Amino acid sequence: MEDRLTAVGFLTVVYDGRGTGFADRSVTDFSPGARVLDLEAVVDAVGLNSFVLAVRDAGGSTAVAYATKHPEKVSHLIMVNAAGTARDLAQISPRPRIAGGLLDIAKEDWGLFTLTFAKTVNESADNDLARQLGEAFRDSMTAAQLVAFIEASERVDIDSLLRSLTVPTLVVYDKSTSDARIRQVSLSLAPRIPGARFVETDDPARAIRDFVSGSKSPATSEPDLSSGTAIILFADIADSTALTERLGDTAFREKARGLDGIVRGVIGEHAGTPIEGKLLGDGVLAVFSSARQAIEAALACAAAGSQAGLALHLGLHAGDVIREDNNVYGGAVNIASRISGLAAPGEVLVSETVRSLARTSAGVAFEDRGDQRLKGVSDAVRVWAVNPVDASTAREPLRGLEPAYPDLLTAREVEVLRLIAAGRTNLEISRELVLSLRTVARHITNIYGKIGARSKVDATSYAMRHNLTVER
Repeated sequence: MEDRLTAVGFLTVVYDGRGTGFADRSVTDFSPGARVLDLEAVVDAVGLNSFVLAVRDAGGSTAVAYATKHPEKVSHLIMVNAAGTARDLAQISPRPRIAGGLLDIAKEDWGLFTLTFAKTVNESADNDLARQLGEAFRDSMTAAQLVAFIEASERVDIDSLLRSLTVPTLVVYDKSTSDARIRQVSLSLAPRIPGARFVETDDPARAIRDFVSGSKSPATSEPDLSSGTAIILFADIADSTALTERLGDTAFREKARGLDGIVRGVIGEHAGTPIEGKLLGDGVLAVFSSARQAIEAALACAAAGSQAGLALHLGLHAGDVIREDNNVYGGAVNIASRISGLAAPGEVLVSETVRSLARTSAGVAFEDRGDQRLKGVSDAVRVWAVNPVDASTAREPLRGLEPAYPDLLTAREVEVLRLIAAGRTNLEISRELVLSLRTVARHITNIYGKIGARSKVDATSYAMRHNLTVER
């Protein structure tokens, strides 16, 4: 991207990350504070007083930490396919997903590991190219530095810094990557930064130029939150009190913050506007102009909550709202909240008003739950459960089980694949899973056929790409 930035008029300064490329190889401290010191040294050496700070991928935490520490120097912050926390990194980069047995492989057989890693980050690489990439990785970093980098990355959590950012921020999803995980991370990152704008494009350099110059395209314009009729979505975590007692305050809030970002990303993806200041645990409020899009967003939020292990109550109502101080008010908001409270965990309930608006356009079925008396509402409200048209019940598809594994892998095959990725031999797999060697061999044959692997290196690379190296 550096060449493209230069082509549209930017003087671009890049540097090798700590312990990689031409940087000093003797370092072992990869903490966020150390990486910020590196950036400070580069800025001072170049003599920059004010500049645009643009990062890709795993550099997001360093950029955010620097921008919150030196807001007077950063005129604009650009985050392209970037992450802010270890949770984000686990989605966009294979490195933090290298855990357990895979790290042991890195320590014991650096050559095998770098070959596997090369095939993971470049799926189209043939064996010759993978060997060349593996050599490049070995030339740019040692096994000990990789381990130190991963351990430091797993401790990164800058959610509090994200909400403290004061510099103009653009979050970009580069569509040329064609990676749904990266897109989801970008979508969830933007709502966690006050005033941040999100754009997805196949020309990040042009999007950056437009943002810095102050021009706005329709794709990056600010959402309209004007007063008037709106579809209101209210979402809240089911049994949050019990979950807090079971998980502890810190663990629960961490999981809730992670899901909060995902839910806000889903809302934005469906043309909705999440209201700032309302966090999961207290309830997320969003408004839409389309009943169909609001229902689609609610179903997607329900699925996200199920996958995160935090089921949601979701309710929808339509009515007039009043915008005031970046919030919305009105009786319709209260009704949406009350309807949400009636929903079972993982269920989406809508009012008769929303059903009438979306009956022929949403592509779902509605199950009548009858007239309901809502606290603070004088008249009973007719409520309907949203049911995807290919399901037999309203609740079952929303609660769901674990999402299907990729390429029709069975749960047992994933167990075998996980052990392959951890460096286990067939004999060790048979002992650990209490299977015969013949059964293990049959599972491996089936796995290779489904994922198109020809070796354990290919299988390990696949497991890393699909986040199958750790139990869900």
